[in-house]
Amino acid sequence: MIELPCEADILCTADTVFDLIIDFRGQDRWLAKSSSFHGTSEISENPVARGTTYRETEPFGVRNGTVTEFERPTKITFHQPMTLRLRAGVVDVVVRYTLTPRGEETHVRRAVTLRIPWMLKLVQPIVVRAFRLESGRTLVALKAYADKLPSAQKL
Repeated sequence: MIELPCEADILCTADTVFDLIIDFRGQDRWLAKSSSFHGTSEISENPVARGTTYRETEPFGVRNGTVTEFERPTKITFHQPMTLRLRAGVVDVVVRYTLTPRGEETHVRRAVTLRIPWMLKLVQPIVVRAFRLESGRTLVALKAYADKLPSAQKL
């Protein structure tokens, strides 16, 4: 098991940050598409809650995700196994956000946990690097967007 943590202090309340994370239909406001992330689709319910399912496709495969932990406003966890193209196996992916309120600021820890199938061990460094870059990009984008929200929206 490989864990890829990243952290940031965001100038919003935990409730505001939590709402941004779970707004799958509005995430294109703060998270641009990339070569690894083309958006979230097939969202089973809105608003998002524990048990919500969704799909994210990318060139290397499809992540069919489920919200497995939902404790407003401090914890949300997504289990999103990624079925790789060309029958290369499944990368088990868990994304966990832990939000620690600090007054009008929130410390956000985003930890991605990977279990990579044995047949990908030779390319594991490439897979890990791609996930590390995308995870960091996601948290930087969340912070950049949230930090610029007008004061009235940060509460």
